[in-house]
Amino acid sequence: MSNRSGPFGQSGARIRPVAAGKRLSKAQYENLAAFRYALRQFLRFSEEAAQGAGVMPQQHQALLAIKGFPGRDAVTVGELAERLQLRHHSTVELVDRLVDLRLAQREPSLTDRRQVHVRLTERGEDILEGLASAHEEELRRIGPSLSALLERLK
Repeated sequence: MSNRSGPFGQSGARIRPVAAGKRLSKAQYENLAAFRYALRQFLRFSEEAAQGAGVMPQQHQALLAIKGFPGRDAVTVGELAERLQLRHHSTVELVDRLVDLRLAQREPSLTDRRQVHVRLTERGEDILEGLASAHEEELRRIGPSLSALLERLK
């Protein structure tokens, strides 16, 4: 079973038939393409920053998902799988790599013996702190143009 639910449903995209006479204009296509391009530029920045910090992009995403989980600093593997939109077994493999790299650690749940929580190590926190600072700086730099693109999409 896929773990890809959310606002766009199980398939990942909500595609509706185009009503007669309701086609997008050239300008709308240009705005969508420009927004997609800006997102891809940010993602490329993020991938290169992660690699420069010595982690794979997916490992960086996992560190951020763990630290940024609402209300606490540890997550279950299931919660992490949902946040990363991965299957459970893929997330287990990712956590194994994070533990091997001493970026994260597993802790047994105090309330449910069947669950294990994943928490960042000090090393993981340090790497994430550097990456988060770089990402915030990049978002401040590109934020105005992203906001303008979003406004044009309204």
